[in-house]
Amino acid sequence: VQANSMATLFRGYEVIMVGRDPRDAIFITSRACGVCGGVHSTCSALAMEMAFGIKPPPLGITIRNMMLASEFLYDHPLHLFLLAGPDYSQAIVKETNPEIWEKAEKTDAPHAAVHGFPTIGALMTDMNPLTGKLYVEALHMTRVAREAFVILGGKYPHPETVVPGGVSTSIELSTFNLYYNRLAQIIDYAKKMVAIWDDITEFFYECNPMYRQTGARASSLADMGIWDDPDAYDATYANCNEWGERRWATPGIVVDGELKTTRLQDINLGLEEFVDHSYYEPWNGHRFKEDALGAPLSPYHPWNKTTHPKPTGQNWREKYTWSTSPRWDRMVTEAGAGARVWNTAVAKKIPPNPFLEPTGHSLKILLPKGVLPEMEVEWHVPPVWNAFERNRSRAYAQAYTAMVAMNCWMKGLELLKKGETKVSTKFEIPKRGTQIGVGFWGAGRGWLSHHMIVENGAVANYQIVTPSTINASPRDPWGHPGAYEQAVLNTPILESFTGKDDYKGVDILRAIRSFDPCMPCTTHMYVEDRVIKREVNTCACGVE
Repeated sequence: VQANSMATLFRGYEVIMVGRDPRDAIFITSRACGVCGGVHSTCSALAMEMAFGIKPPPLGITIRNMMLASEFLYDHPLHLFLLAGPDYSQAIVKETNPEIWEKAEKTDAPHAAVHGFPTIGALMTDMNPLTGKLYVEALHMTRVAREAFVILGGKYPHPETVVPGGVSTSIELSTFNLYYNRLAQIIDYAKKMVAIWDDITEFFYECNPMYRQTGARASSLADMGIWDDPDAYDATYANCNEWGERRWATPGIVVDGELKTTRLQDINLGLEEFVDHSYYEPWNGHRFKEDALGAPLSPYHPWNKTTHPKPTGQNWREKYTWSTSPRWDRMVTEAGAGARVWNTAVAKKIPPNPFLEPTGHSLKILLPKGVLPEMEVEWHVPPVWNAFERNRSRAYAQAYTAMVAMNCWMKGLELLKKGETKVSTKFEIPKRGTQIGVGFWGAGRGWLSHHMIVENGAVANYQIVTPSTINASPRDPWGHPGAYEQAVLNTPILESFTGKDDYKGVDILRAIRSFDPCMPCTTHMYVEDRVIKREVNTCACGVE
């Protein structure tokens, strides 16, 4: 009946960046996340490219795409089998819903020929944390994806080879061979991931149709798009709509299931950030009233925002979190891999290729033959957006991302054969004047943007909007709860329990963890009535 999402830590990267050399952002902002540092480094490089007019060479763009695809190929299995996955394992289901476990033991798995598990019960058993074969396999596959990243990025998760104007990696044919050795393993693994999460999702729906309401909220999603077309990207704001719509993941805003726009300018103009229920003081002024193309810019846009931290006592009616409230057109949206897949499927704008086919209502993905035979999988726009569909879309996002990486790998080889080996463009930081840029990018868990203002060669303002900020946001000035809060409010309690001592809160945990929060193992639930006051263990691994 009531839900509040509270972030307890002030990160402060926006404050740290002020007064620094803009190039420091690549190394400082990557530390905003211990999992997805590469996307922050890249997003800051994109912001500088726009601000300083730097166009990377085609191979530099292609290598950057391959590198960041690898980061997602690590992140998706991490979420689906190590963090969120245990919520659907035998260890959890048998304890929280024994009737479902009994049915799982007797239910044949429809995609057994792909993933190898004859029953849903066998599948759930191998999803057990720490000991299950699927858990251990996912741990191994995250290493394979990290190795692919390191071949190009030098190290993980904070790469040393991301620079404004491309990358600083030395590229040879052997580099592509090493990368492909890892990618081929991931493509086969993606076939299993899709089959597993299709079976899990449909099984729970069959057990109880009310599971469609677990973590359900309006189908309103936002994404900046990612993976630039090397023949289209020129880093300019003036052409951002054109090169944005040529990305391998189409930018877009979906409101109540309807795609509203794929134009990066529109997405940027609609973004506002509010602090009414956050531990910050409001800012005054409206310095930038228009964007570079003359369109009106809100005083609450990140280019106009200033970060003034002001910690106060927790008050659910007033200020209760360090997260802000990003909104698009003053509406609550959510970020995630599902938004990336949805936009791309519906917009039908990605470059022609042999592996990916958006149909307007689905995304067909052709996974070539490896150890497993060639397979075509198809993600469909779901009628209800909920926790299960977030996870399912994440599995399809693994297949989708793998084939984006394959397309970019093929493009890179083509460039090498043509002798186009340049991977970066030289540049200088202007010493005078004001320059404005924004990095339109994404993380494994969705939307990422870095908004930067440079004055006389130093950073004057720096604002980061992360997917977890969007999803974990508190109520906005109009009282609308953030995405986490909405999803929890819509979740029915389907767990079987006889008293509060037995209650684990698995339905609510599934709702929250489906967003892939940055802090899944620190998602805690406190149960209280007149007699019992205790904290429920919510760590995915089952360890307190």
